[in-house]
Amino acid sequence: MTAEPEVDFSSLPEVDQNARPPHQRRPRFDGDVSELPDRACWALQHLLTRRYISADADSDIYSWVLEYRDQLSVRLSELDLIMRIVDGTDVAFVEQARYESARGIKLLRREPLGTYDSILALHLAQMMRASGGQAVLISREEMHGLFSGVLNDTDRDAVTFAARIDGAIARLAGLEILRRSRDDEDSYTISPVITAIMTASVITELQQQFEQLLSGGAPAEEEPEND
Repeated sequence: MTAEPEVDFSSLPEVDQNARPPHQRRPRFDGDVSELPDRACWALQHLLTRRYISADADSDIYSWVLEYRDQLSVRLSELDLIMRIVDGTDVAFVEQARYESARGIKLLRREPLGTYDSILALHLAQMMRASGGQAVLISREEMHGLFSGVLNDTDRDAVTFAARIDGAIARLAGLEILRRSRDDEDSYTISPVITAIMTASVITELQQQFEQLLSGGAPAEEEPEND
């Protein structure tokens, strides 16, 4: 009998125990030619249609955003969009890339904020930063109180003044910066996304506008709007 040759196991290729088994992707619909996994596609769809994705409200979608971050960034970049994931807030959102292009199309429309909207956002951002990342609950009455020192001529009428503030609250709620409490319709939770979009330069500029209002500055409708 001929002896079988010894096998040198050390020369055999190693198997990655942590590697995922190959996944055979099935088309979701007739004509689906996507190269991305389904979860990456769903995450991309939410990024393009939602104002932001948060781990708090959408834990599964947010986890897919993190998992396929590199691939999603490439897809978005092809559309002149930039994905922002803010450390410490568990929030992801998409911004329009800022550059001059003769051929490019802006897919995200800019939503300007009026003076009262911006000033309310300023106060909410300051409160959120001061909370150290903890959830902040604020009532409608407390938000009205933030404007107690405004003395400009246009808003001396109490009814008009209150309506402007209520309009700002509704505006920020529509932008999902304020989220209505389930227990009290006049109480809101401040979204952590506000600390991402309210940069230091924006806060400084808005603080100057607010001080102008406190000193009886220009009427709200004559002031420039902020993005």
